Amino acid sequence: MKRLGPVAIEPVAAPSGAWVLAVSAGAVAAALAASAALFWAFGLSPVAVYRAMFAGTLADPRAAPEILRQSIPLLLCGAGLVVAFRAQFWNIGAEGQLLAGAVGATGVALFVPAGPWSIPVLFAAGFAAGAAWSLVPAWLRLGLEVNEVITTLMMNYIALFLVEWLIHGPWKGTAVFGFAYTDTFPQPAWLPVIPGTHVHWPTLAVGLLAAGGLAFLLARTRLGFEIRVLGQNPHAARYAGIDAARTTLAAVVLSAGLAGLAGAGEVAGIHHKLLSPSQVSAGYGYAAIIVAWLARGHPLAAVLTALFLGWIFTSGDVMKVALQLPFQVTLMFNGLILFFLIGSERLLAYRVRWTGVPRAGAPALVAAGNESTAATGVGGAHRR
Repeated sequence: MKRLGPVAIEPVAAPSGAWVLAVSAGAVAAALAASAALFWAFGLSPVAVYRAMFAGTLADPRAAPEILRQSIPLLLCGAGLVVAFRAQFWNIGAEGQLLAGAVGATGVALFVPAGPWSIPVLFAAGFAAGAAWSLVPAWLRLGLEVNEVITTLMMNYIALFLVEWLIHGPWKGTAVFGFAYTDTFPQPAWLPVIPGTHVHWPTLAVGLLAAGGLAFLLARTRLGFEIRVLGQNPHAARYAGIDAARTTLAAVVLSAGLAGLAGAGEVAGIHHKLLSPSQVSAGYGYAAIIVAWLARGHPLAAVLTALFLGWIFTSGDVMKVALQLPFQVTLMFNGLILFFLIGSERLLAYRVRWTGVPRAGAPALVAAGNESTAATGVGGAHRR
């Protein structure tokens, strides 16, 4: 505990759910206020921007399917990242793993004879390709202790250029008249959608099942226990005989595989072809970091946070169309939300308590206890 005049700063082992919710809501509100300054700099009234955003999404029932559609890849990537983060593996490569999954699914759709098996095989290929894309950063982290933040981020760029090379080179469609994309998938490889919408419900069902399955895994299984112990205290995990390399690898493969499923869903449910990376993913892999962070270690909470980010993405589309804002503004909007959420973590690890004016002669600053053991629990789970 530290005492600064009439207040004391104390560590909090496990903040209450109400406090976590209040701090998260405050961080989002602060991000909206900071974004208002951004809109003002573009010469737009923040009030007009937010009015258009709400009118085009929450006040328009026709926007609901679009919010749901954009939430699907965010849910799959975000729920997977929750597991990786719980194991203290900072996977920033969901974007590249999503693109790898799209490549794997495209390979099945284009080069495997179509039939009733196409969709299951396509999903399996997407999962396998996404998981395989994570093996290099995982090996570098586990074998050579290379920081996975850098390696997973770099793998994103490799995946991006891999897709560009494929659609301009060996996989370029035979009848696309100079455009850079593959041939259209055969009909059996198209994912069914909810009538009148672009919501490919098989991927949505897989995402919901994955969130529930991961919650069960973390709470009720031996692997989940090992992931939780490893993430909270690696030294304790080692003394308990937990194989850190095997546990971390399992968490990474699950995380990346789900991102690969998201990529398979995008190409088979929306585009029915492989095309430019910016069209396959509108930054879902990066935005899923916010989804996982907001979920605070709970895969089921990722369902709600994915819907929230889906609303943000749809709002960005509304702003681009209604107000002619460039898409970079939407990216900055997302970045501000993540910035304020991360900045608010200290409010969850510590609390300020009024203790009254110290007596005359008492020291103004008293330190007691070891600060380094302060932040544990949900907030501490996000720190290395």
